[in-house]
Amino acid sequence: MTSSTKRTKIVATLGPASNSKEVITKLAEAGANVFRLNFSHGTHDDHKKVIQMIREVCEEKDYRIGMLQDLQGPKIRIGLMKDGGVEIKEGQKLIITTEEVEGDANRVSTVYKEIVNDVEVGDTILIDDGNLELKTIEVKDKEVVTEVVYGGVLKSRKGINLPDTVVSAPSLTEKDLEDLKFGLSQDIDWVALSFVRKPEDIIQLKDIIKEAGKNTKVVAKIEKPEALRNIDAIIEETAGVMVARGDLGVEIPMHEVPIWQKKIVQKCNELAKPVIIATQMMESMIENPRPTRAETNDIANAVMDGADALMLSAESAAGKYPVEAVQKMSETIRAVETEAESIYNKYYDKQFESSTRMNDLLIRAACRLAENTNARALVCMTKSGYTGFRTAMHRSKSEIYLFTNNHQLLNQMCLVWGVKTFYYDSQENIDKTLEQMEKRLVDTGNLDKGDIFINTASMPQHWQGHTNMLKIHVVE
Repeated sequence: MTSSTKRTKIVATLGPASNSKEVITKLAEAGANVFRLNFSHGTHDDHKKVIQMIREVCEEKDYRIGMLQDLQGPKIRIGLMKDGGVEIKEGQKLIITTEEVEGDANRVSTVYKEIVNDVEVGDTILIDDGNLELKTIEVKDKEVVTEVVYGGVLKSRKGINLPDTVVSAPSLTEKDLEDLKFGLSQDIDWVALSFVRKPEDIIQLKDIIKEAGKNTKVVAKIEKPEALRNIDAIIEETAGVMVARGDLGVEIPMHEVPIWQKKIVQKCNELAKPVIIATQMMESMIENPRPTRAETNDIANAVMDGADALMLSAESAAGKYPVEAVQKMSETIRAVETEAESIYNKYYDKQFESSTRMNDLLIRAACRLAENTNARALVCMTKSGYTGFRTAMHRSKSEIYLFTNNHQLLNQMCLVWGVKTFYYDSQENIDKTLEQMEKRLVDTGNLDKGDIFINTASMPQHWQGHTNMLKIHVVE
């Protein structure tokens, strides 16, 4: 376990600036809870070395760190440009072709062959995060003819966004399937699917994971207008959600992103699904040792909205100050969590019948009891992780300690708000089990004499069935 006491977790992307054992250790000490491996870059050998380093650091330091594999998805890009880039001007025509040509100011290629079938006259085409804008005026054979709305320098391999277009490319590309196979072979904790559009995308990925006999959990990256139209069904199917504000802010009007961020966080909180806020959280720290005031406010607002985790991308992967970025983010999170009472004791309860309804109500009652007794901690047992997700959703001000005999869950829960995990695999009777867990928490300094804490577990056999027991204790 890292020394950080914050509840909101930090996902730090690893890359050239941070994929050494020394920096990984410093990032963990600074408050990183999950490391993101970006499969848009690097070979499987590169990622394997990094995974090994993360596991070595966890072993040596007794840390719990989760790993998130981020699949590239169907990224649509411009091909190679003459001299690395050329200027295109407002009002001119620009042809995008599916033929392999070296691009110039009049004609450029794209790696996405289906663009001629997907795009229609009138559709907007955005390039380089929306810095360049084109309007489609004709589609023929292997060419999309456009008029330049906003020009600039068009460089090789820049991304294309099609906000008005229903893209036919599958969410899981051939590259993604190979990368996923590798990730599952490494027992990765979470896998993020890029450019999710519908719940079937998530179902397909979950089926592949299940067939491989793995328990890796899925994060749906929300960055397409189509995903917003299907947001409830997507959240229902996935284990976690990422509000990927980069592409989302290009695909929909930028001023709509803050509202959608809040909506998605609320929906995830109500269904006990961890939610990550990503992109440009501390963008200025790629070059500078301190964040801007606006970035600090952005972090604070995401914490107050109810995000489970905040993500650093280039700041920790390629920036000049990766460790400082995590430190500054940790400081801001802790400051907000200390002062903002509004983030605690939410008690979400969607009124619908389910097979776990009684168990869900018991967990909510435990959280209410923790508040009413000013308990130091909620001490929960789980095999599947369900109790951990449900306890975290109520945002108890008491600490949440999760005991499990599921090794992978120890790191998976690193993405979930407020949860700290402990490995425990006893088959003792329930009284002996509770006694042993209390001793462990006292020995590790998490509980002191006189502390009140709340236990939840399942009886009569504590690794079977859902939570059905609630007990209040005082440390003798």
